[in-house]
Amino acid sequence: MNDTVVTLVGNAATGVEYRETATGGVARFRFAVTPRRWDRRNSVWTDGSTSFYTVCAWRNLGANLTASVNVGDPLVVHGRLRVRDEAKDGQRRTFVDIDALSIGHDLTWGTSAFKRVTRANPALMERQADVSAATSAASRGTDAGTDVAREPVHTQPWLSETDQSPAPAGVVAASTGPL
Repeated sequence: MNDTVVTLVGNAATGVEYRETATGGVARFRFAVTPRRWDRRNSVWTDGSTSFYTVCAWRNLGANLTASVNVGDPLVVHGRLRVRDEAKDGQRRTFVDIDALSIGHDLTWGTSAFKRVTRANPALMERQADVSAATSAASRGTDAGTDVAREPVHTQPWLSETDQSPAPAGVVAASTGPL
């Protein structure tokens, strides 16, 4: 399939609405794009007419978008262009949507601090709970019925279970994840 992929620079015109669906969460908001041009005759910048798009972001992108974007934020949106025509009350209307592949703040207008989201593996969470219980029992001088790890275990949810290993004595895991 040949998709039309576009990159737009503009501002969030509405708040992000998030809802869960059968295929995963989806976030939606309106995006305003206003071109600016230099008017040579008057020596000033002038705004063109504003175009509005409905942006949809699915699954992890949608959840992260909901936690990160507010009305008026300058954004760069990269995604698939979808144009649809609908007839309502005898009138045809055209809607332009963007199925977002990537969204970020436009750093031309400010700064942003990235925070990695960690979604833990259920098997890893169970293993961490077992190690925590055993360590807690050992510190109280009781037997939890398992071998107690004497070294602190520093787990990183983004690594596979085979990559998880206790840090050597005296070493604190300072990594925030792979780059």
